[in-house]
Amino acid sequence: MSIKPLGDRVVIKPLAEDITTKAGIVLPETMEKEKAEKGEILAVGPGRILDNGQIAPMSVKVGDKVMFKKYSPDEIKIDNQEFLIISESDILAIL
Repeated sequence: MSIKPLGDRVVIKPLAEDITTKAGIVLPETMEKEKAEKGEILAVGPGRILDNGQIAPMSVKVGDKVMFKKYSPDEIKIDNQEFLIISESDILAIL
């Protein structure tokens, strides 16, 4: 994959969700699944530009597994694979 995000954005590969709930209920494939809330960072931008012109360093790096806001990411498809682009400010935690 050759995609480089701009500013404070990151490219995330959504983590596969289990099709069995914690209670042991198997969810059918036809059931519409919610958007992923966890993923692995594949690429990071240089950082946010501050008012004084300096670049604020990113607090996440490639390979980090993160939790993010459910409806924040933009979905893109490259080579039949789904990726998410999200702003660093919408990342809630590093797992």
